[in-house]
Parts: sequence; C-alpha cells; structure tokens
Amino acid sequence: MEFSLGALIWIFFLLMALGPMWQQTKLNQKRYHLTRRFEKRRGSRLITLIHRQESFSFLGIPFSRYINIEDSEQVLRAIRLTPPDMPIDIILHTPGGLVLASEQIARALENHPAKVTAFIPHYAMSGGTMIALAADEIVMDCNAVLGPVDPQIGQFPAASILEAVRLKGPQRVDDNTLILADMSAKAMAQVEDFITYLLSDNLGEEKAREIAVILSNGRWTHDYPISCEFLQQLGLPVSTSLPPEVFAIMNLYPQPPQRRPSVQYIPLPYGEKEELK
Repeated sequence: MEFSLGALIWIFFLLMALGPMWQQTKLNQKRYHLTRRFEKRRGSRLITLIHRQESFSFLGIPFSRYINIEDSEQVLRAIRLTPPDMPIDIILHTPGGLVLASEQIARALENHPAKVTAFIPHYAMSGGTMIALAADEIVMDCNAVLGPVDPQIGQFPAASILEAVRLKGPQRVDDNTLILADMSAKAMAQVEDFITYLLSDNLGEEKAREIAVILSNGRWTHDYPISCEFLQQLGLPVSTSLPPEVFAIMNLYPQPPQRRPSVQYIPLPYGEKEELK
C-alpha cells in the first residue's frame, strides 16, 4: 500500500497534535493515582491549588495564573462534596489573586467542621496566605514562605496611598487621591477584620487581631517573604514536617518548557561519602 507525500504529512501533523493530548492524559492519570494514595493514607480529601505557570506569554501578550473565580467555584464544590467529619488537605502554590475568590475559599475552609491542613511546598503569597490562615494547621517546607495580605488598590498598596495623603496633607492632594485613600482605609479594615475572624477560633480574639494587624498593615512590601520561623514566633500553628508526597504531586504540575533551562542539575541525591568522578 502506497502513501502519497501529502498523506504522510497529514499523518505527521495528526501525530504531533495527538501527542500532547496523550501526554496530558497520562499526566492526569498519575495525578489521580497519587492523590488517591495520599487521601487513603491520611483519610482526607486532598485539594490542590497550584499555579505553576506564574507568567507566560502568547503572541507577545503576557498572561498570568492566579486565584480567580473559577478556582473558588471548583474549591467550594470540592468542599461541598466532602463529608463534615472528613479532614481536608489543601496544597497551595500560588502568587495570590482576587480578594473575592481568596476570601470565598478561606471562609469555606474555616467553616468546614473537620480538621483543615494547608501544605506549602514553596510559596503561597497574598491570597494564598489568606487561604492558608484558614487552616487548623499549616505545614511548610523549611524554605517555603507566605506573604503579607495588605490590600492593593489598583497598582498601589493601600497603606502607601494612606501614607502619601498623610505626608502631603488632605488639602494638598487631588480628589482622585482622596477617593483612593478612602477606599484604602476601608480595604485595610476589611482585610484586618477577616484575618481576625479566620484566626480567632484557634488563637483567641486578642491574639488573632494582633497577627492580623502585622500581616495587613503594610509594614512590608507586598512580595515580602515571611518565613516559617517568623510565623511560628507569631504563634501560628506552623510545622515543617512536609510529607514527601507533596513534592511528588508538585512534580506532576510541570512548568511549560522553555527554549533553554535557567536551572540545571543532576536529579540524584548524593551521599556524604560518595565520590564524584
């Protein structure tokens, strides 16, 4: 049976198109089996909120992955499907996102009757931190970080807008800035109250308010990394006993391939007495 050159070209493009779909199917199967193994070992529901593609572009137009309404819809559905007496584990790896979506997820986790554990293998910033604070226990890698939850108004931190008005005086700024300052004051009060609400059950009202102020009052830049040691000093329920399965699950959410790797190493552990040749 003979094939024309045109037919061979079409077969080639068909295989090229089906290859990524087949690879994605295999990847989804691995995620499912590893997730079920994790759930059976801990007797819990495992939810992953992993934004590996923090920044990528298409035709020169930048896109970002962050916590959005679709995420909150899916997480809330997973929580609704979980029996009240079943613990929930959530793996967080995210730069943050919409306050509305983050608060919805955090409130739903706070209201879940059984224990909620947040696992942080690398980082959970901004809205990711807000979600982590809703957990009864936060388990982090020793090098993982959370971040401040101070609100952002447009492209500026709310605390910085208020500070600019304070330094110049209300009479020396325009109406638009005064409106932003009013919004900033409301946003900061709302976030502080919400973080206090999340922490009050485990830490009490006074301690919860103290931590909420520290995390939301703008003393740091919004991307400031907060270590697990500092979180423990604050009195938050943080440990560093991260299960190795969490890293295995993270490996099943690979970053899109780049033209050249920026980090390279031999992916094997070296023993202390091993000789390198």
